[in-house]
Amino acid sequence: MPLALLANTAATGVLIGLILTVQLVHYPLFAAVGRAEWPAYAAAHARRITPLVAPWMALELATSLWLAAAPPPGVPRAPAWAAAGATLLTWGVTLLVNGPAFARLARAWDDGLHRRVVRANWLRVALWTGRGALLLFLLGQAR
Repeated sequence: MPLALLANTAATGVLIGLILTVQLVHYPLFAAVGRAEWPAYAAAHARRITPLVAPWMALELATSLWLAAAPPPGVPRAPAWAAAGATLLTWGVTLLVNGPAFARLARAWDDGLHRRVVRANWLRVALWTGRGALLLFLLGQAR
């Protein structure tokens, strides 16, 4: 089995688990943190989650581009590029939408902003889950 495809699928699988944990566990529990404690809690959350997520996202990005640029035998080029595009879109949403929104929320709790962060994060959940399904398809195509 081609290394790029295996590494990409593994990274995406880990990230699906992480994003679902954040979306379904962490983000809802944020509302239970007291207003006075919130900034310290948010800073601790960011310090702990970033080193866990960042290496997997970097591996996913590198292997997505590798897979798209040089698809292994049997892997159709268009779905490989679609998977890479979803990776780039996930990075864009993370850097341009979710990251800045969470940074604003981390400074001071705001119920409306919290709801927007949770809603916007569903796009990342969908992108990673869709990528996972696409990569399972590609695994089935690889020779």
